Amino acid sequence: MSNGATTMSQSSPVTVLFLAGIGRSGTTLFERTLAEVPGVTALGEVMHLWDRGLVRRELCGCGQPFLQCPFWSAIGHAAFGGWDNVDTDRMAHLKRRVDRASRVPAIAAGRPRSLDRDAEEYVGLYERLYQAAHGLVGGVLVDSSKQVSLAWCLRRSDAVDLRVVHCVRDSRGVVSSWAKEISRPEAVSAEHELMPKYSPVTVSALWMLHNAEIEALGSRVPLVRLRYEDFVREPEDATRKALDLGGVHAPTDHIHGRSVHLGLAHSCSGNPMRFKNGEIALVADEGWRREMTPSRRRVVTALTAPLLRRYGYEF
Repeated sequence: MSNGATTMSQSSPVTVLFLAGIGRSGTTLFERTLAEVPGVTALGEVMHLWDRGLVRRELCGCGQPFLQCPFWSAIGHAAFGGWDNVDTDRMAHLKRRVDRASRVPAIAAGRPRSLDRDAEEYVGLYERLYQAAHGLVGGVLVDSSKQVSLAWCLRRSDAVDLRVVHCVRDSRGVVSSWAKEISRPEAVSAEHELMPKYSPVTVSALWMLHNAEIEALGSRVPLVRLRYEDFVREPEDATRKALDLGGVHAPTDHIHGRSVHLGLAHSCSGNPMRFKNGEIALVADEGWRREMTPSRRRVVTALTAPLLRRYGYEF
């Protein structure tokens, strides 16, 4: 694709509730719960839009191929004069350069200058996309990308009023989830029909790194912490906590005790549950307590103990 992005006029900063954390922490369900509130729109994991939506042409949460979805087509036209004007190869290069947890210290310091310029260019495309989406639907946008390095990049933007929800789940549950074979219903090719799997040690290290870097971000932008386990137990309280952060004062009538009614959403990427609609029971996924071997549990607990204790999890 060519790089022919159109110039958008300056406007007030767009409020973005950014769900930050590590995958398999319940962020898709939480994002969709937020999106049922008037004045809030869920975009999904925007960091994957450029590859999964534009290159692979996977399915939007509405069930249509991304490039055929009227919602995203309107955003692409407003932001770039059409998705054909986005240089996806350049975007992939910038993502490799700046959007990695290992890059956070350099991004925070603004050094070296070449990385700083790449980060500025990278953020510019997100600014265009958010501004276009806000022009279409107004209100507060929710980006469930989770990637901490993206949040660190976005904090530098004057066009984005970034508010971060630090989404945490017990590390043992996260490790167990990443070990499972999970199908991706949005995939249009056999090559990408399964979600990746990672080892317990890898996930434990990433859990520690991402959470620590999100905590550090809390000194730079408005941030609240939300535990997955608290959300499924008291969904209305957890939802209101995030809405207050975003300055949204609207009813949560779609939450009924420990269930939530979800309508159709145009999330560009995320957990397979983004395709589920109707009344959804909120039940904590704690199968790891039965399924995880004692030896694996001891290893994961030892590797993540400092933050497990900090976040109030039992050993």
